[in-house]
Amino acid sequence: MKARIDSPEGKAKYGRRFATVEPVFGNIRHNKQLNRFTLRGQKKVDAQWKLYCLVHNIEKLAHHGYAQ
Repeated sequence: MKARIDSPEGKAKYGRRFATVEPVFGNIRHNKQLNRFTLRGQKKVDAQWKLYCLVHNIEKLAHHGYAQ
């Protein structure tokens, strides 16, 4: 695995990996203002996180013309 990541193709793929995940967390935290979870308990926090992710994905579909 180390040889794959250290190859030129592996470095390019691994570098893109960080660029694609960060904006999601930034959007959820800054634009949706999820700075803290408002519920207590693992199940409730998990449900709240999934709800925010669901809203994020629905907005992505709406902005990219999925409904047309």
